[in-house]
Amino acid sequence: MKIRDESTTETWYMDAHAAGVFMAAEHLGRRRTVRQGTTLYRQGDLAPNFYFIVSGRVQVEIFQESGAEFILEVMGSGALMGEGSAVGGQRHIATATTLEACVLIEFNYAEIRKALADNAEFAATLMEVVAVKQWVLGTRIQFLATPRPDLRIVELLTRLATLYGVEDKDGIRIRTPLTHEQVAALTGTSRVTVTRTIMKLKSEGVILNEGRRFWMRCKNLDKPLELRHAA
Repeated sequence: MKIRDESTTETWYMDAHAAGVFMAAEHLGRRRTVRQGTTLYRQGDLAPNFYFIVSGRVQVEIFQESGAEFILEVMGSGALMGEGSAVGGQRHIATATTLEACVLIEFNYAEIRKALADNAEFAATLMEVVAVKQWVLGTRIQFLATPRPDLRIVELLTRLATLYGVEDKDGIRIRTPLTHEQVAALTGTSRVTVTRTIMKLKSEGVILNEGRRFWMRCKNLDKPLELRHAA
């Protein structure tokens, strides 16, 4: 996977091969250049289109009735979004807004469906991406439901380390730079809770943190979180 610029904040993108499949399928969709602050789809909308990000960043968030906002993901170049609702014919569960000017490939599922038989690799890759994102979302829901915010934070950092981490002398370096505010928004906790939890995890030797940079120091990331992190 290509290492991205250190200033980029992304919590989701796919591997280089899968991204290449969607780039090569541009003829099945249409390229769009959109400005910062553009809403691509809104929570509750029934929309047939989904998007592959060529460049730029898009924030996907859920707005609760109380007015609270929960960031689902920050999508960077090489990410796919909106495909679950488009393929399933369901309303979007979140709102997607560009954080900067973006270049996108917009796919219409009704049109894509007709072309799947002649584009087997595209069809297989789309299915794999949908499956991985469903698995990640299921994992996040599992830990968001827990009353323990520390487990939510560990889940986020572990997922980023597993999917996008690079091993170095200090552990598994998470290539996504994160502020405490972003961690709070991504885990449904408060900034104070994030700061307190990060200090606790550092003292236990679970993570290393320098500014916006995080390292997971656990070598057994495949084990359940309960076994890796004590209360």
